[in-house]
Amino acid sequence: MIVLVDIQHVSKKYKDAPKAAVNDLSLTIKKGEVFGLLGPNGAGKTTFISMLCGLFQPGSGEIFINGRTHKTHSKECKQIIGVVPQEIALYPQLTAWENLMFLGHMYGLKGNSLKEKIKENLKILGLESNIHQKIISYSGGMKRRVNLIAGLLHNPQLLILDEPTVGVDVQSKQAIIEHLKKLNKESGMTILYTSHHLDEAENFCTHIAIIDEGKLITQGQPQELIRQNNCNSIEDVYLKMTGTKFRD
Repeated sequence: MIVLVDIQHVSKKYKDAPKAAVNDLSLTIKKGEVFGLLGPNGAGKTTFISMLCGLFQPGSGEIFINGRTHKTHSKECKQIIGVVPQEIALYPQLTAWENLMFLGHMYGLKGNSLKEKIKENLKILGLESNIHQKIISYSGGMKRRVNLIAGLLHNPQLLILDEPTVGVDVQSKQAIIEHLKKLNKESGMTILYTSHHLDEAENFCTHIAIIDEGKLITQGQPQELIRQNNCNSIEDVYLKMTGTKFRD
């Protein structure tokens, strides 16, 4: 498989922090993978994603996206990335349609192709009848589904999902995961997924990396990791690798 993301010895330490948030991290994400990035609170996941998105540069090391870096080809790198943040990144006083039209224009999309894209995704995710309803009136699951559509409008090669199903009902969770599986299968979209729902990660991801204290501690296919560690589930592997201490 072709490598889409190549992380080479990346480190990042915040000013006045006692230790690095990301510490000599190296990994690759191949095209078409559903790559699960797992780790406790404070493991470095958010810092890693922020660097991958180009929000700030690594302190050392290199991040290559499709063979390019944000330092030299920031626009090209950002064009192939879609981000679905953990926070709901929508305007609450606007409708779903108004939010998605506005965000589509921000991506440089316009005309009937944008309108059809929005209608198609709203229909698939069960929001067709709520299209002109203000986001503030939506349930948590409905907001999550619109949040997902916002990250998909420009057909990114790499979709980054930060806790995409946190705090949603079972039906919304299933709709989100099934839609993502379909996109991955039919378009080959590469997905980088972070979550504390470890059973979901086990069933959804084709490859999993577990990081802690900014370092990669293990990676591989879910069933491979379970077998190698004599465990019954990814949750067992996770606890074996990261321990049971609280990470507040």
